[in-house]
Amino acid sequence: MHLELGNNQISGSIPTDFGNLRKLSRALLGRNRISGVIPASVGHMTRLADLDLSENRISGEIPASLGFMPVLSSLYLDSNRLTGHIPAALLASRGLSILNLSRNAIEGEIPDVFGYRSYYTALDLSNNQLRGSVPKTLVTAAYVGHLDLSHNHLCGAIPAGSPFDHLEAASFANNDCLCGGPLPACR
Repeated sequence: MHLELGNNQISGSIPTDFGNLRKLSRALLGRNRISGVIPASVGHMTRLADLDLSENRISGEIPASLGFMPVLSSLYLDSNRLTGHIPAALLASRGLSILNLSRNAIEGEIPDVFGYRSYYTALDLSNNQLRGSVPKTLVTAAYVGHLDLSHNHLCGAIPAGSPFDHLEAASFANNDCLCGGPLPACR
């Protein structure tokens, strides 16, 4: 079952029992006026492969339960008002290949859990309040097609090796003190 209601000026919050829609495989609700928080019950949607809640007014923290969804392959939460930290379980989720958390107010460090992953087609964490360094375990991801960590507060050396060898400086631009890789060398 698919629920495709993007770009419809839908307002209100996501019902807490939304997670009871267990047969839903796609929920595309981006570009609306949805507010409130993401209910933890969404993580109980065992058949949900694609979830798009981008460009809404959703606030609060990302529920860790989203990282335990067995077939979730794409998650778009960009351009909302999300706060808190990135749940480690979300980044370690084996099936997730596209993750966009850009343009929120997410803070803290990027969880260092990439050794458990095989690949990302796209990973966009740009335009947040992330601190710390770029995790060295991200090098162990077999493939990262698109990586954007720009416009945060990251510092330190960009790890050497794939996927960083083919990335442009724009992927790391406007951070506090990143160096190496496509950026100027570390001192």
